Amino acid sequence: MANTQNVERSLRMATIVSVGSGKGGVGKSVIAANLSMLLAKQGKRVVLADLDVGGADAHILFGMLNPPLTLTDFIARRVERLEDVLQQVSAHPFLQLIPGTGDTLATANLPYTKKKRLIRHFRQLQADVIIVDIGAGTSYHALDFFLMADHYLTVATPDPTSVLDLYRFIKLAAIRRVLSAFLSRDVVSETLSERDFSSIDEVIQAISETDPNARETASRTLQGFQPYLIVNRVSGKSRVNVLQLKKLLKEYVGGDLMMLGEIPDDPAMTRAVRSYLPVVEFEPTAPASLALEKAAQTLLTLLARPVTIPTETAPSPEEAA
Repeated sequence: MANTQNVERSLRMATIVSVGSGKGGVGKSVIAANLSMLLAKQGKRVVLADLDVGGADAHILFGMLNPPLTLTDFIARRVERLEDVLQQVSAHPFLQLIPGTGDTLATANLPYTKKKRLIRHFRQLQADVIIVDIGAGTSYHALDFFLMADHYLTVATPDPTSVLDLYRFIKLAAIRRVLSAFLSRDVVSETLSERDFSSIDEVIQAISETDPNARETASRTLQGFQPYLIVNRVSGKSRVNVLQLKKLLKEYVGGDLMMLGEIPDDPAMTRAVRSYLPVVEFEPTAPASLALEKAAQTLLTLLARPVTIPTETAPSPEEAA
């Protein structure tokens, strides 16, 4: 019986949560670091992976100024297993970190084959939860790393440009997810790979001539795509019209958006970053810490739900070339 339980435990895959944003400077990495710490405090074995390729800084938030191994070592095959890069976070025994890369042109411009190898190895890590800090923006790297997850978390500020960039990010992620469902089919791959799309309807129209079930396939592909939203740096005078944003996403993307929490604009966050600690560790009773704890509890509830396995992402025309 004991051996059977050990086998079952070893086969159990971690739940992956990706954290993305439409633009930089919204506090995405700080949110990811604090949520990782809070889930670890709840007894979850957590890995925080910094996949902000070209701009990694999650290790700084834990005081690891010069980690001995980083993602670059795995990508360059100086180590063969992704778990060899894991660094223990001293603040909590259940939290480990994969320090990011981006210190060379080769890693900042990751080839498609190496990216797929990286995504495959993430599924093999022994953990309960893997929180993946994605680079900001809508590059193929950002979208593909975002979509490899089981749960999708987005971060924005109340600033109008941040909200607009968030809408664009979610829309393009949805298009990328739908395209992946069709690009693996020879009958349509040539048609799709040579075009650029600004909406899911454009994808469906382009493929309908060869696939009468295009709309049904797209709808099924998007069933598991329900991003969560954390609004950071909220003050009494600046708030996001979440209902309007949800309406836009439902109308033009076909997906829904779930509010995970609002984090107040709190000087304790800045003090914590300067002290190389997550704010929930540095000032647990600060308003931002209390809001983050509430968001983490909501996230834990959502992680207990069954998920839809994400569609395998096909390469972009540039990557496949």
